[in-house]
Amino acid sequence: MNGPISQVVSFIIERNPTVGTLTWDDDLIDGRAIDSLAFVDFIFLLEELGGAPIDPEGIDVDDFRTLRLINQRFLSGR
Repeated sequence: MNGPISQVVSFIIERNPTVGTLTWDDDLIDGRAIDSLAFVDFIFLLEELGGAPIDPEGIDVDDFRTLRLINQRFLSGR
């Protein structure tokens, strides 16, 4: 994976090394790759990489379910 999504993967693996290798369609929520303690930092990372603020009222947990969905929802056009 290249581009901003590679930084997302690095973020996830640094905070949860037991995750191992991630694919585009791994379920990050059910697999507990993203935990609630790092979620705020994760949002800040996506805002930085995507170049736009993320309105907490406008997001759904399913927006973060897979790398593919994260890329489409927050990093498209980057």
